[in-house]
Amino acid sequence: MNAMPEIKRYVFWGSSGYAKVLANLVALRNGRVVTLFDNNPAASSALAGIPLYIGVEGFSNWYENERGRHNEFYGLAAIGGDRGCDRLEIHRFFRAHGIRVETIVHPNASVCTTASIGAGSQILAQALVSSDVRIGEGCIINHRAGADHECQLGDGVHLAPGSTLCGCVQIGNNVLIGAGAVVLPRVTIGDNAIVGAGAVVTRDLPEGVVAIGNPARILKKNKDVIPATE
Repeated sequence: MNAMPEIKRYVFWGSSGYAKVLANLVALRNGRVVTLFDNNPAASSALAGIPLYIGVEGFSNWYENERGRHNEFYGLAAIGGDRGCDRLEIHRFFRAHGIRVETIVHPNASVCTTASIGAGSQILAQALVSSDVRIGEGCIINHRAGADHECQLGDGVHLAPGSTLCGCVQIGNNVLIGAGAVVLPRVTIGDNAIVGAGAVVTRDLPEGVVAIGNPARILKKNKDVIPATE
């Protein structure tokens, strides 16, 4: 009789609805979430029966108790939205403590064999990653989102549910493409930009802007990245 494969132990940083999504995904990969972490002192565990620790101090307490009891943990940043920088910082923190940052792909996603996906990126159900697409570290390709042929995505990018990148689109670091938005072929979007839900991007966008509408227009500068000038 063949031995059962060992169950992978996952720890998530982030305790919200997105943690529930990832928990379902890791269960499909013979994984089990054992611990959650969150920086919000008011947070509660999103997963019934799974303990939640707050901040670096909480992590340190957990780490001291768990070190040596198990050989390996896998870590995922369970944080969506425009918080790509936070996901990358979590990856660095996990690695510094010997926790493996894993790329994870839903079995119902379509990923071309010529595509490349960076460490810690998450490809969810019914997502499409087409031929020669390059995805950086800590990206999220959400439900039914798609990146067509030869798109290039930097680190910390989030394609929200139902969004579409047409062919040869270039996306910078820490960019959010909102739900249902469409970026037309050969468009370039700079670092730290946000494209609103349902927008249609027909021309290049500079870094650090928020764009909405059809066709997309620049609404403002992203105040979290570049202070708006008066």
